[in-house]
Amino acid sequence: MRDYVVLIFLIACVIAAWKKPWWGVLSLAVFSYLNPHAYAWGFVRSLPVYYVLFLVVAFRTITSKDKQPLPNDWRIPVFVMLWIGFAISSTQAYFPDLAWHKFWIVTKIYLPFYFTLVLINTRQKLYYLIITIGASIGIVAIKGGIFAILKGFSARVYGPPNTQFEENNAFAVAMLISIPLLLLWQKETLNPWIKNGITISMPIIYAASLSSWSRGALLTMGVLTIMLILNSKRKYLIIPIVLIGAVFVKDYLPQEWFGRMNTIETYEQDSSAMGRITAWTDGWNHTLEHPFTGSGFEGWLFVTQRDWHSSYVEMFSEHGFIAFALWLSLILGTLTSLTSMPKKTKHVAGMEWVSNYCFMLRASLICYMVGTAFLGLSYWDLLYHLIFISVLLKKIVIEELAIKQVESKPRWAMR
Repeated sequence: MRDYVVLIFLIACVIAAWKKPWWGVLSLAVFSYLNPHAYAWGFVRSLPVYYVLFLVVAFRTITSKDKQPLPNDWRIPVFVMLWIGFAISSTQAYFPDLAWHKFWIVTKIYLPFYFTLVLINTRQKLYYLIITIGASIGIVAIKGGIFAILKGFSARVYGPPNTQFEENNAFAVAMLISIPLLLLWQKETLNPWIKNGITISMPIIYAASLSSWSRGALLTMGVLTIMLILNSKRKYLIIPIVLIGAVFVKDYLPQEWFGRMNTIETYEQDSSAMGRITAWTDGWNHTLEHPFTGSGFEGWLFVTQRDWHSSYVEMFSEHGFIAFALWLSLILGTLTSLTSMPKKTKHVAGMEWVSNYCFMLRASLICYMVGTAFLGLSYWDLLYHLIFISVLLKKIVIEELAIKQVESKPRWAMR
């Protein structure tokens, strides 16, 4: 039965993508983050559902008139140069077969962003893309949170099977990244059911993240909570709720959970933490000797004893310092853009929405930066979705500001 439900949903997404290609962008996001086919039991689970959607959206993008040129933004050529850097490092990789296999996997992740950049050409479409990503992760997170509560936090919560965030640590970070996107939806919608539903979902998603037993997620959760409190206009209400929630949850978390979290302070005594530091050191030293190409994809198999366990280390160790600089510039440049945009629109009537979009996207990006300092997720599509959503946001803001300036001119000045 479950297989037929997923199949019907897939057919509906294909029809939607054929009718309106930008709906196909939303459908691709659903199958990237919600991964409904991963929960099927039979034949649907093995179907190449994402590739079917991809081909439909690619064809309709070519034939559609409702699209825009690529935005004139420096991050797009930098992104292309980063991809070229991956190809160059793959030619020098220690394990060419593994490297080129991973290169094509990453390329398949990157290609659909072209559809996003040319088909999401209005603020309304961008809004729907953001809430689609937030809701897709949020639904799975709520499912995990209910499971965590019912199990008394004694069992770890994992993501959808056979996905980029199946692993508990990665799923925990993805859930925390989705929280600001859901809060943006709550802020912008007028539907009271959605507003109340998101409010109820927040502690459930927090519970799911706690039950991932991820130390990196705990740090990310702390940073996110502080950001949300500082941005809230109701600090007097939010702070007591957070404190009460922390005290309440504390009594239900198993002692083993506290033992694992305490290793954050005593990392010298934790073999896992020390293994990561050794891998980071090995990766750094190797890149000093091979600064332009690194070790190639999956180079940790040659350089050190274990996976990199850090997006930052993964990027410079596998592709060298130039690729790392390009990758980091995308992240830091996006943070800078999201910080400066609200300043430009602060006193412009009708542009109040910009501040909320920028803060929530920035909060999600910071969650990524903190959470993946201990996870090798530098090729994660969620990161690039945040970056390119910010590119589109900047383009839309510039266009709306230009319209506002024309409207504000006196009529005699336009003659």
